[in-house]
Amino acid sequence: MATVTAAADSGSHALRRVLRGGVVNLMGTAVGAVLNLALIVMITRALSQETAGLLFAATSVFMVAVAVANVGAPDGLVYFIARMRVFGRTDGVGRLLRLAMGPTVAAACLLGLAMLMFAEPMARALGTDEAATYLRLLALFLPFAVLTDTALAATRAHHDMSGTAVVEKVGRPLAQVVLVGAVALSGAGGLLALSWAGPYLPAAVVAWFWLGRVLRRAARDEEAAVADGAPGAATVRASEGALDVPSDQEATPRAFWTFALPRAVAGVAQMGIQRGGVILVAMLSGLAGAAVFTAATRVMAVGQFGTQAVLDAAQPRFAEQVATGDHAGVRGLYQVATGWLVCLTWPLYLGALVFAPEVMRLFGPEYRTGAAALVVVCAGQLAASALGMGDLILAMTGRTGLNLLNNVLALAANVLACLVLVPALGATGAATALVGAVLLRRVLPLWQLRSLVVLHPFSRPVMAAAASALVWFAVLPTLLTWVMGAGLPTLAAAVCAGALGHLATVWYLRGPLELCPGR
Repeated sequence: MATVTAAADSGSHALRRVLRGGVVNLMGTAVGAVLNLALIVMITRALSQETAGLLFAATSVFMVAVAVANVGAPDGLVYFIARMRVFGRTDGVGRLLRLAMGPTVAAACLLGLAMLMFAEPMARALGTDEAATYLRLLALFLPFAVLTDTALAATRAHHDMSGTAVVEKVGRPLAQVVLVGAVALSGAGGLLALSWAGPYLPAAVVAWFWLGRVLRRAARDEEAAVADGAPGAATVRASEGALDVPSDQEATPRAFWTFALPRAVAGVAQMGIQRGGVILVAMLSGLAGAAVFTAATRVMAVGQFGTQAVLDAAQPRFAEQVATGDHAGVRGLYQVATGWLVCLTWPLYLGALVFAPEVMRLFGPEYRTGAAALVVVCAGQLAASALGMGDLILAMTGRTGLNLLNNVLALAANVLACLVLVPALGATGAATALVGAVLLRRVLPLWQLRSLVVLHPFSRPVMAAAASALVWFAVLPTLLTWVMGAGLPTLAAAVCAGALGHLATVWYLRGPLELCPGR
């Protein structure tokens, strides 16, 4: 038996803390989702399909480059800072930040330089020389994007979700909407990339200011706890071999990068799955096809904002539970959080699936051809949400090698499927490839964790959430369509009635959904 120091949380108190963090993130996420959708709609309606596709493809290259430049540091910071707090080693947080930042900023600068040097060959691969200007402008902001990600990860490790909500979910997207909208309306297309990437600079400044506040507050809390005669933590017993996690909590450079680098490659693979399809469609089917595919997958991106809100709140708690060998806590939080994911995302995916043609019309009449791709994406995301966050738990057990393998396999499957399906099916083929990769990445961790902690989504919270979503966003819209006929009025009526009914049902089922833990 190993004695460790952990935050003195009961199970219900810990769940309330995760729920509070999830609510804060969710509030920011709701605004961010609307802003990001508004940005895409504004681009597709104000610009030609070719110009919109060019911007989407160039920014996809940028996002993949950001994932590479992060070198796994954000996940490493959350993992090790959470463990430091559990084991009472918070004095090492500053050293850990310095350890993470040097290689991260260096990688961002090198990648930015590579984008500047190889902008023209990449532009030719995308099918237009104009892409070179976009890529060069985007390259200048890579370091700022990386600085933002690392600072906000460190704030989340301290259970502060407000920084991520304010900076990443609301502030930066709002600035992008304003700047890109102004440029699109002015017709100065050459500034589109600059207006899209520019907000990363102030976001980085605010994120590091926010982190400084969080660290000072944590130091004051620690000093106050010591002054009261207690270390502010309780002694708990970690069972031997629990979750097979090393008992050594020291964040040495070797330990940090052994954890972070596999996560870096996994993160690149994950971003490749999310954004690579846009690039491949641009190369194989043209920029117009890339624009249609991007529009069709926006619903998935909006849903991922909700998913990320729950993941960001749960990640540090999973790290603490894994560190103390709390099998039951991991299983319980997985099932409850999966229920929350279904509550948040299924209404969106079911509604978009039922009204796919009407949803695609939001982007412009020429985007209706993406309705089939939207149906495929929504069906796949329904299953993915119900499978929960096994990949996050796998990473928090320290098995970043398996996490890396899963993401690389999913990326390879996505690329191969795109190469086969996109030439014949265009955006629908890319959507099919994307869904297959996402489901593969969700299923593998549940199978790999079976010998440590059996995780499955078939629980009261998930069943209750799924039943409510199906009634209000599948059955009701189908009946309304049968009575009123298809069209935007039916869509509006179904969304309003479904939202009210779902909220009322979720409130009635707040006990099974554990939305009032410890009540």
